[in-house]
Amino acid sequence: MTWIRTIPFSEADEELRKAMEGQKSLYPQEYAVPLHPAEGGGSQIVASHSLIPQALHHAFSTFGALMSPDLPLQRRHHEMIATMVSVTNRCVY
Repeated sequence: MTWIRTIPFSEADEELRKAMEGQKSLYPQEYAVPLHPAEGGGSQIVASHSLIPQALHHAFSTFGALMSPDLPLQRRHHEMIATMVSVTNRCVY
């Protein structure tokens, strides 16, 4: 659960809905089902950006582009990098 106020998808305006739906199309299929879903089925990390739809769009579009299967890194490399960043930042995810 996020610790900040978020806007659930059911209450989102058109700009926020477009940003939330658009970010999903860039992600690899294995990210389709969030581990910690927010209200409405999206992920909590996406919901944490719901107060600023433009930031949500740009942040998650960047992540989607970095996860492109056309790039030389494989999924296991992404996971190793993410694990090391989380350990370094003392983050649990």
